[in-house]
Amino acid sequence: ETLQRIVSTLVNKNDEIHNFIDMLNHTISNVQVNSSNAISELDEEFDGLYSILHEMKGSMANTIQQEEARKIQVLQDQLSQCNCALESSEELLELAVQSLDIKNPVELLEVGNIDRIVTVASAFRLSLKPKVSDSMTHMMVDFALEKRMLQAVKFLPVPKAPEIDVAACLVADNCITISWRMPEEDSRIDHFVLEYRKTNFDGLPRLKGEQRWELVDYIKATQYTLSGLKFDTKYMNLRVQACNKAVAGEYSDPVTLETKAFLFSLDSTSSHPNLKVEDTYVEWDPTGGKGQEKIKGKENKNSNTASPKRSTNSPRALARGGRDRFAGESYTVLGDTAVESGQHYWEVRAQKDCKSYSVGVTYRNLGKFDQLGKTNSSWCIHINNWLQTTFSAKHNNKAKTLDIPVPDRIGVYCDFDGGQLSFYNAGSKALLHTFRAKFTQPLLPGFMIWCGGLTVSTGLQVPSAVKTLQKSENGLGGSTSSLNNVA
Repeated sequence: ETLQRIVSTLVNKNDEIHNFIDMLNHTISNVQVNSSNAISELDEEFDGLYSILHEMKGSMANTIQQEEARKIQVLQDQLSQCNCALESSEELLELAVQSLDIKNPVELLEVGNIDRIVTVASAFRLSLKPKVSDSMTHMMVDFALEKRMLQAVKFLPVPKAPEIDVAACLVADNCITISWRMPEEDSRIDHFVLEYRKTNFDGLPRLKGEQRWELVDYIKATQYTLSGLKFDTKYMNLRVQACNKAVAGEYSDPVTLETKAFLFSLDSTSSHPNLKVEDTYVEWDPTGGKGQEKIKGKENKNSNTASPKRSTNSPRALARGGRDRFAGESYTVLGDTAVESGQHYWEVRAQKDCKSYSVGVTYRNLGKFDQLGKTNSSWCIHINNWLQTTFSAKHNNKAKTLDIPVPDRIGVYCDFDGGQLSFYNAGSKALLHTFRAKFTQPLLPGFMIWCGGLTVSTGLQVPSAVKTLQKSENGLGGSTSSLNNVA
């Protein structure tokens, strides 16, 4: 057995060495290939530089030739003027010399105006200075600085790791804005890469049980906003790296930001048999559960006439997934996670053809035949689109009509410690109604649906607009005093 273990160990070690040798050979091959690629890229860069220099040389030579042609044209025009003036002057000189030999006074009078002709001659109005110089020194270039720059060219350095500015990072409205800076200015940075992943651990990222990093590439600024997030974990790890044209630098030290939100699903184990429930969607099904109702009809009848509290208040029934299904006309489904403290927010969207639905919260002791808002331990707003639309707030079997349009999406804000339950137009964040109560037991999100379907959005933070409205909402609570209580 000992020899077998030794042989097995040696075989495994030999396999490891073989694999390592293969990896080394593969690495050598990759080094050769990557070196050839680097040389090819270097050739391309220098060819590009040569091409730019050749183009610059052609452009500058063309400019010099244009300046040469301009100067020559100016000088040739001046030379032509001089030749014309010289020809005219020679004719006048010949005329003047001939006049010296005239003895006849009459003939002399005929050339008497020669002095005026000489005075206005072009030879006496001609500038005898070149209009342009022959110097071309102003067309010279000095590449001394450029030569020094070229001589200083080196391989691109690896960028340093950015530094995330935690104080400037913001988590709000299901968005995360992350800001960072470079430890020193680097003009060669081309872009940044942001990576993030969700986690339930505070502090440094764990190696095990973590979700994979999500990547956002080619960020040109030193700030980025991740929007439309679903905060289904408690925290999010983020890190950033800088990249130049050739290489990416090290990642920044990761930071962990809290992404607090209330996340729940619909509890299909206790929902009404006529409801089809899937995660965060519920739909009324008129054919659902008929077989079960026939089998349990007698049992339901007995439990109703005897003591229904016996089953609904039992420890097993109050446990998650352990309570009896809702029955009768209580087409209800509850959330599977209770609110026990803090401030939370979720949204509900109803199908356009939905006939009747309620959205609210309840204690766990809601009876299986009870409806939301008709007990002293449940609060809701109810929408009825049967025949005509009615919109009302309900609690303890009392209803208050809400004379406002029904929104497409309803936002539910629950401040457990502050004893406040508010409903909002999820789009405009306009307040629909507020309940005030001293909550003494955990609250479960509750939904009633008849002839239609509801979609619930969870993992949402309390919107900034709702937080702002809470500061000025106290005056609106008095209008709902008839529905408020201390529970």
